[in-house]
Amino acid sequence: MKEIMSELQSYPSEKYKENVVRLGIPRESSMGVPMISIRKMARKVNKNNQLAWQLWETDYHEAKLLATFLSEVNKLTYQDINRLMSDVISWDLCDHLCKELIFKLHNYLEFVLEWVKSSKIYYKRAAFTLIATSVIHEKDIHTETMNVYLSLISNYSQDSHVHVKKRCSLGIKRNRETEL
Repeated sequence: MKEIMSELQSYPSEKYKENVVRLGIPRESSMGVPMISIRKMARKVNKNNQLAWQLWETDYHEAKLLATFLSEVNKLTYQDINRLMSDVISWDLCDHLCKELIFKLHNYLEFVLEWVKSSKIYYKRAAFTLIATSVIHEKDIHTETMNVYLSLISNYSQDSHVHVKKRCSLGIKRNRETEL
């Protein structure tokens, strides 16, 4: 764990940190490590939930992003996912958590159906991120599933928060692009 944190702390960029802070990540929670460096590190380290939880608990934004790549999806529980989501304070962490972990769970649709109704910004964003990820990556998506998604988008996408609104519009745009 110490080696990984040391390596993470060897990649900082003040310019990148300022960009992240501008997007809403608290300065004290950011090291300023670019995503390309986090992805490079993730390829060198074996998946390990214990390590992933240790990284998550550091409260550093970049360590949490790395944790999403190192988690063993098949060992995560419903409670684990809710615990992770309760700590999300940024759109990028929300999206990575959804794409790298939650979408890979066989029951991710349960989260969509629960979170789409939430008043919590990142839970609602997560629901729309999962919908968009599903439409993009599931090659054999059923018409009935698409109809459920369209109904959810129609009923719950009227949210004024920019991080929800933006995800809804991106999901709808990508959805239209895949139909063409």
